[in-house]
Amino acid sequence: MSDKKIAFVAGKSESAQDAMSRLCGLYDHVRPDKADIIIALGGDGFMLRTLHKYLHLKKPVFGMNRGSVGFLMNEYREEGLYERIERMQGIEIHPLRMQAESKKGKTYEAIAYNEVSLFRETGQAAHIRVCVDGVVRISEMVCDGLLISTPAGSTAYNMSAYGPILPLGAGVLALTPISAYRPRRWRGAILPHTASVTFEILDEQKRPVGVSADFNEFRDVLKVKVYEDRSLFSHVLYDPEHNLEERILREQFEV
Repeated sequence: MSDKKIAFVAGKSESAQDAMSRLCGLYDHVRPDKADIIIALGGDGFMLRTLHKYLHLKKPVFGMNRGSVGFLMNEYREEGLYERIERMQGIEIHPLRMQAESKKGKTYEAIAYNEVSLFRETGQAAHIRVCVDGVVRISEMVCDGLLISTPAGSTAYNMSAYGPILPLGAGVLALTPISAYRPRRWRGAILPHTASVTFEILDEQKRPVGVSADFNEFRDVLKVKVYEDRSLFSHVLYDPEHNLEERILREQFEV
């Protein structure tokens, strides 16, 4: 038996709730704020929400998949949980911080473990200026949108937009266009994790743009700044045979 105190949290799906009920009947458990380890039951979306919700507690989180893809999750098993806890490996993930200004003068702020993405709100393409560390790198990009991804999130929306898969610990971020029309041959960039990227929305009245940071979404923005917040981190746990670094490496060779 492990001396670690466990807290169980679960998504709203029937399979996640059923798993939580079964595990709570098998193992002693406490509230998340009293736990040494938080065990999240659900899919990747619920895992992200768990990291957001309990960030302030600075507790390690171990996810067990009761969703679909489960890239961030481990295999769901009811038996041998204490033995798994003793063998778990972990990695620290730093989120992106997004700061945005809207057409109505509002300011928004959010963090993202996967990506921050800008998207056109109407049928017309967005016109966006891209600055990196105060230097204009693209004066006007015509596109459906742009996104900045962390290594942990590089196999999600970023990969779907044909962005690069990033190894964990590489100290880089992916800047990836979404259906870019101009410049035609620009396919994105890999930036150091210390970079600060600013997006300025051009022709915002005719071509409005929104922004999302993980599951938080804001409309009609004029300017968006994104950078990695090294002051924040989440400690994510994995079974040794299912560690996130191996999964990211494997994704690059699957056809």
